Amino acid sequence: MLEKGKISSFQMGIMMYPVVVGTADLLLPGITAKFAKNDLWISPIIASLMGLFTLFIAYQLHRLYPNQTIIQYSKHIIGLIPGKILGIIYLFFFLHVNGLIIRQYGEFIVGSFLPRTPISVVISTMILVCAFAVCGGLEVLGRASQFFVPIVVLLWGVIVILLIPDMDPKNILPILEKGITPPIIGAITPMGWFTHFILISFILPFVTDQEKGMKWGIISIFGIMITLVLLNMTTFFVFGRNTANYLYPVMFAVRYIRIADFFEQIDPVIVAIWVSGTFIKISVYYYALVLGTTQWLNLSNCRPVVFPLGFLLILFSFWSIPSLLELVHFLRIVPFYNMTIEMVIPTFLLLIAVLRNRNRQKAS
Repeated sequence: MLEKGKISSFQMGIMMYPVVVGTADLLLPGITAKFAKNDLWISPIIASLMGLFTLFIAYQLHRLYPNQTIIQYSKHIIGLIPGKILGIIYLFFFLHVNGLIIRQYGEFIVGSFLPRTPISVVISTMILVCAFAVCGGLEVLGRASQFFVPIVVLLWGVIVILLIPDMDPKNILPILEKGITPPIIGAITPMGWFTHFILISFILPFVTDQEKGMKWGIISIFGIMITLVLLNMTTFFVFGRNTANYLYPVMFAVRYIRIADFFEQIDPVIVAIWVSGTFIKISVYYYALVLGTTQWLNLSNCRPVVFPLGFLLILFSFWSIPSLLELVHFLRIVPFYNMTIEMVIPTFLLLIAVLRNRNRQKAS
């Protein structure tokens, strides 16, 4: 096996938390509010069902092919040539989606905090740090997640508590005024984030206690759901229906925090949360791209492809989306793009694999 490191299922679960929350925490409240209005807190609950389904598909495929990733077992399921083609599709997807994630990170940092810094510098420095983490392997990513994620969760908790004086719980009423349809439509975008759990197909082969993988995956999804529900409710309690008018509503809500005359302007806390979460998210996608490329090319070592792929990620962050306006527009399409590659295709792979196994059992 190319990866020599091992992590626990707990580390896998904690690693997947920022893969969803890493960019969803600031973007999703505003996007969801446009469709779900005051029922936006229900949308993450509905969307989490897609995460559970994707986790189930990934785990069942892993049980059939326990020491292989989706790049490897797709060749056994649909044949060598179709499997190779599907592998290319997945590698391009990881390259493209990670380019979008990197661009979101760069646009947020430059647009909100470093307006005079070239976005190329912000993006390149992040990719360099992520490249060193990926070179260290899965164990390094697992330990980094164990360090950063509790800090991120603690900081979000502090922010929610400090915003309590500015909240008006009446904003959320009436509940389900127009039925369940608005929150279901509002759940479509977060569904695209929850399908990122297909990435565990690149992690499970290197987990020491694989039998607990499903358990910690479910716990991770539940933790993500609770986080998004709380963030959606917090921003809506503060802004009401104006939440939909903000690209980063949580960041603007944080600027409302004032305690006495000395505790205010805590924007650096948002930077710490965003950078930490996005670092893990980019690194996990980067790792899947590097491992998948190495397996697709039948190389014996991952390291020779790390920095070339990092350079490609920088290029794709600029090629994918020309501007912030286009990025916001593309985010409406991303859920369907994500669900097709990360949920629909693996579902068909599982169905084909199960049918083939049954036919073999009957034949024997």
